[in-house]
Amino acid sequence: MNTPAPLPPAQPQAITHYENFPVASWLCPPRLRAPIAAIYAFARTADDLADEGSASPAERLHDLAIYRADLHAAAMDRAASARWPEVFAPLAGVLRSHHLPVPLLDDLLSAFVQDVEKTRDSAGYATRAELLDYCRRSANPVGRLLLHLYGVHSAQALRESDAICTALQLINFWQDLSVDIPRGRFYLPDDDCAAHGVDRPQLQALQPTPRTTALITEHARWARATMLEGAPLVHRLPGRIGWELRLVVQGGLRILDKVDALHGHSLCHRPRLRGWDAPVMLVRALMM
Repeated sequence: MNTPAPLPPAQPQAITHYENFPVASWLCPPRLRAPIAAIYAFARTADDLADEGSASPAERLHDLAIYRADLHAAAMDRAASARWPEVFAPLAGVLRSHHLPVPLLDDLLSAFVQDVEKTRDSAGYATRAELLDYCRRSANPVGRLLLHLYGVHSAQALRESDAICTALQLINFWQDLSVDIPRGRFYLPDDDCAAHGVDRPQLQALQPTPRTTALITEHARWARATMLEGAPLVHRLPGRIGWELRLVVQGGLRILDKVDALHGHSLCHRPRLRGWDAPVMLVRALMM
């Protein structure tokens, strides 16, 4: 049986989504912008398959299964399904040139599949440990892939990267409560809700109460502590990547400032970064 020719190079998919944090920005070394954009396009497209449009859960899971098969085809220099050439042509090149760990990309897909299944079943997360396992697959691989590109492999750096990425995922959850809950996505752990006397109908009402405010405040504090646990990584990474990461960390902390300032009203209002937040983030980045 003939082996298909390697996939040709292609331009990474354009970044069109609103993002809190910089993606392959001008601070990134030019030699890594295309690989980072290829990884981003892979993750963003998979996220869209799981989340965007009007497809049924069964259709989403079917598409994600094909997408996973295309990932493994690209990793073995075999032809993909041709459904997403703008994703897998550049990614295949990066897999070859930078020896990306495919299990990390696979973890991302497993998290997207879990999101579809939990949304389909209106299921939440029973404990923080269960939510952290989701973050381990939905967020931490991104940081580990970037460290791989930069040639950083120390255990301490990986632990700090995981903390930052987990914090960013948690921050996104607490930022998006007003969006996720109406869509049947519940990321506040059930045991924490019970400890605060908050039940599912109270969250679905999207009306802040002293109990929901205390719940959200506690989880914002948890996300902030997790981010600060990983923040020393900015001093381990030289040059541009260190400055890029400083802005990522400060972007996340700035969102938490806005969550705190809303005093529980992030349940019905989504805070987001604005242009005037940039000077605050830059000053704080300089002071790290």
